[in-house]
Amino acid sequence: MKIGTPKEIFEGENRVAMTPESAQQLQKLGHDCVIETGAGMAAGFDDAAYKDAGVEVVKTAAALWKAADVVAKVRTPSDAEMKRLREGQTLISFFSPVADEAKMKQAAEKGATVIAMEMIPRISRAQKMDALSSMANIAGYRAVIEAGNNFGRFFTGQITAAGKVPPAKVLVVGAGVAGLAAIGTSTSLGAITYAFDVRPEVAEQVESMGAEFVYLDFEEEQQDGSASGGYASVSSPEFREAQLAKFRELAPDMDIVITTALIPNREAPELWTEDMVKSMKPGSVIVDLAAEKGGNCKLTVADEKIVTDNGVTIIGYTDFPSRMATQSSTLFATNIRHLMTDLTPDKDGVINHNMDDDVIRGATIAHGKEVTFPPPKPKVSAIAAAPKKEKAKELTAEEKAAQELAAFKTQTRNQVTLLAIGGALLLGVGLVAPASFMQHFIVFVLAVFVGFQVIWGVAHSLHTPLMAVTNAISSIIILGALMQLGSSSFIVVLLAALSVFMAGINIFGGFMVTRRMLAMFQKS
Repeated sequence: MKIGTPKEIFEGENRVAMTPESAQQLQKLGHDCVIETGAGMAAGFDDAAYKDAGVEVVKTAAALWKAADVVAKVRTPSDAEMKRLREGQTLISFFSPVADEAKMKQAAEKGATVIAMEMIPRISRAQKMDALSSMANIAGYRAVIEAGNNFGRFFTGQITAAGKVPPAKVLVVGAGVAGLAAIGTSTSLGAITYAFDVRPEVAEQVESMGAEFVYLDFEEEQQDGSASGGYASVSSPEFREAQLAKFRELAPDMDIVITTALIPNREAPELWTEDMVKSMKPGSVIVDLAAEKGGNCKLTVADEKIVTDNGVTIIGYTDFPSRMATQSSTLFATNIRHLMTDLTPDKDGVINHNMDDDVIRGATIAHGKEVTFPPPKPKVSAIAAAPKKEKAKELTAEEKAAQELAAFKTQTRNQVTLLAIGGALLLGVGLVAPASFMQHFIVFVLAVFVGFQVIWGVAHSLHTPLMAVTNAISSIIILGALMQLGSSSFIVVLLAALSVFMAGINIFGGFMVTRRMLAMFQKS
């Protein structure tokens, strides 16, 4: 079958749904590829690159829609494009089935099949097709770059001869894919980053990226802010008030605020009110990634950048992925290619639209002259809500003292038992071994015991820095062992030789490991 990609006609859209690389992969599935001339130019892919990849280049959009059995594009089709859709044809693109119900019905009446990329279910095996996550990842990164472009200071703190520059403080509201991308970019640039989300399971992810998770002093907080599929759900009015109170507390200290909060099939919740904007410092920046759905900030204007009376810049661009068209097109085309792989299981160029498949069924909004939206819930969820944890009971001073005393008694009992066993073994050896051997053997046993206690008490994360100390101890062991090699006792000589051998391995191995670790931090 022929897979075609037209040039995007939406104003300012620079992405393309097929790249030369993805076209080559599609051809391996048995499909032929066709593209409208100039379709990839804004994303950095010229017609010559497509021709080299074996793609047929046609001159007009009408010719492409007529030739292609499957049309893959980025934006929701326009009215003119919907008129070109024909019976038996498959359209793959972002579609907004809730907002474009009329177009969805129009496609069904024509007998066309429509796959909406934003409807790909969020289950594990569908992650490779999840275009929303791909685009959100880019949007989160780009949001920080845009904020930095409009912020008048460094992100990272600096101490220079001209004075001290404090680090920027960044608050990311919503820790989904876009939020986590923004957090990662912000922390990598050196800013002090805070993040808030209604879902408790993301706190650990936020903290692992070097940011501080903002908690609320609210009993319902972090109970269950998740909907199916890992998306945030609607919060209670009480929780919302506590949330807004926390944001009002943080607003005067924040230099940059990036809002990403969205709820599926709803307008974006208002989280950053007008009074919060007024309380921010002049020169602060707000980037609202939810602007297309009404915005999380009260003053956001979609597709515009405004500056408030108190000097706060509010950015409401809705085309962040398009501002990085090459990267966005590459990821989106890869999502399309993976979807086509599922639609072509035999790799024979024949599409098998299996409506029993969770992924295909979930994304299909029109098929067989019927509207198939909304889809049933997928059988498996990729992101399970974290199990609810009971709050740990606060111990009194008496209970803490009792616990510490019990732990001390247990540790003392274990040590006494080990010493008793060790003493019995030494006594047994002493009864049969000569006195000259026992002098050396006792020192050996004590060294093993002390060494074990010292090393065992060190946290695992400190073992690598401890290598220098263990190398020094090993050097002492080697010197002592060399002195014992001249002993008249065969057993002493054997133990000394083994000590030299094992300590040598520790020294040279430690140097090799340290060298490799240092090489990892050296810039090429």
